[in-house]
Amino acid sequence: MTTPSRYVRSKTAALITFPFSGGQPRKGVELGPEALLRAELPKQLEQLGWGVQLDRSIDWDSINNLLTSDADINSLKNPRSVSKASEELANAIEKHARAGELPITLGGDHSLGTGSMIGLNRVYPDVATIWVDAHADINTAKTTPSGNLHGCPVSFALGLDGSYVEPFKSWLPNPPIASPNRVVFIGLRDVDEGERKILKEQNIKVFSMHHIDKYGIGKVVEMALDYINNGTSRRDRPIHLSFDVDALDPSVAPSTGTPVRGGLSFREGHYICEAIHETGSVVGMDLVEVNPLLESEAAAQTIAVGCSLIRSTLGKLSRLISGETLLD
Repeated sequence: MTTPSRYVRSKTAALITFPFSGGQPRKGVELGPEALLRAELPKQLEQLGWGVQLDRSIDWDSINNLLTSDADINSLKNPRSVSKASEELANAIEKHARAGELPITLGGDHSLGTGSMIGLNRVYPDVATIWVDAHADINTAKTTPSGNLHGCPVSFALGLDGSYVEPFKSWLPNPPIASPNRVVFIGLRDVDEGERKILKEQNIKVFSMHHIDKYGIGKVVEMALDYINNGTSRRDRPIHLSFDVDALDPSVAPSTGTPVRGGLSFREGHYICEAIHETGSVVGMDLVEVNPLLESEAAAQTIAVGCSLIRSTLGKLSRLISGETLLD
């Protein structure tokens, strides 16, 4: 059976748990990884023909101890614990990617994006990230209005001005991994003023909900893939999909810390995952910001959607069409 990526040698999904909420103030998101596992995500992937390896190697005792006394650095909240967690994630992702496996990070808050982008870049230097989110998460240490680092992972990974700061500079690459078409955003609808300026100055490609309404999700994904492949119809650039469930409308995924009305429908979110799978170039995925502490029925719905998005990225639809499985 083929893998979903020309770059992934083994049909093994490495599920890396990232039970961390230090990038933002609301508790509960650290419970997301275990909730996804209790929903039988590994079994669901095995039914799609995948081997599953569960990675709990990150030293959470050390990180959580650090979190209890992590003083602000200027405006940045929990910088030491976020940095350590991100660095360890980058190392874990690099290990699995070098082994020819597909690393899938189960968050946790989206501060993990720095680690996932850096880890994949170490193995796939040309990797592009498709960041599906209601928020741009590209504030720097200079522009962040809150100091919450789940709003900064893209700028830190790209080494934008104001983001090469302690304690991150001890392990972030210098020069950074930035390139003109390194990142494409899909689903934005709540962007800070400082982020708007950064996106414009850096000429970063953005497809907001307005673009999805105007062109339709199929055309938007096609344009995004054309862009990261240098304006061509080729689909061979390595792709990292970083999917925040708040990209979806709250009616679809209500159990998340920063819901914003007017988001992606169930089918639009899944189409993104299906289309990225079809490229044959997926090298990594994040699924973040599921908060099981919120109202139980909403949490169950959001957890189920999160599992479904991962299945779609790993080929659920292609197997359904081929008649190999009827997994719902």
